[in-house]
Amino acid sequence: MAAVDAVATDNGIEVLRRRAIRRHRLARVGLYLAAIAAALICAGPFLWSLITAFKQSPDLYQRDNNPFLYNLPSTRKHVAYLFQETAFLTFVWNTLWVGLLVVMITLVLSLPAAYALARLDRPWSGPMAIAIFFVYLVPPTLLFLSLSRLVVAVHLQDNTWSLVLVYPTITIPVSVWLLVGFLKGIPKDIEEQAMVDGYSRLGAFVRAVVPLVFPGIVAVVVFTFTLTASEFIYALAFVAPTAEKVISTGVPTELVRGDVFFWQSLQAATVLVAFPIAFVFNLFLDRFIAGFTMGAVKG
Repeated sequence: MAAVDAVATDNGIEVLRRRAIRRHRLARVGLYLAAIAAALICAGPFLWSLITAFKQSPDLYQRDNNPFLYNLPSTRKHVAYLFQETAFLTFVWNTLWVGLLVVMITLVLSLPAAYALARLDRPWSGPMAIAIFFVYLVPPTLLFLSLSRLVVAVHLQDNTWSLVLVYPTITIPVSVWLLVGFLKGIPKDIEEQAMVDGYSRLGAFVRAVVPLVFPGIVAVVVFTFTLTASEFIYALAFVAPTAEKVISTGVPTELVRGDVFFWQSLQAATVLVAFPIAFVFNLFLDRFIAGFTMGAVKG
């Protein structure tokens, strides 16, 4: 009788184990299906832009046509128009070197400032950090008139270098705020030990602190470059010549002429700009999230 009860118990346990495995598998399948659906929804605008870039105009403007299918044969003439009839490559180059210079300026100025606010025990450190962040909250539309006087004073009107001068006023405040929060999460003992080993404060900062704050640096780099590449107000107000424009102003002004929209070429430009930025962003996604979350929690 005891043997029969033991067998029944084992069978019951086996049934429960199989049910648990089945529920676990169904849950994983449901999770993957939900992830795929979310990815398709998020990628929908990108896929639509990619398909639209190669559509013929009659196919695009027929309301009954499926926007995700080629109802007429695809064409590359709109992409060719973007490269051959506009200064798109010039816009890309201007955006690239402006973004890289602004990133370097932002790091050179925000790292020491954040280190001073996070490490120097002064009563004004906290209020100063908050004040710096509030500067970032001032809308650009309130500043571009006064900044335009500065740009004219240094003779940089209608010059891409005006953006290199102006953009750090946007990127440095929030970068300092992020890095202050991140540095507060790093124990002071690390750099103190480095100074005991013979390094100066600067040497301890460079050799001991900077490697630990690297996720925050990545967050600053991604944020700064993305912001400079997408900023519109200052780029439109300070730069008028086509040869000096960046992507954010060059593409719409070249491909929107009155009530005529070169829609397929606009979508091609969107895809060509978004793909490399998204690729690089995903390479550093973990560090980017770590930098922003730690900066937000510790700040």
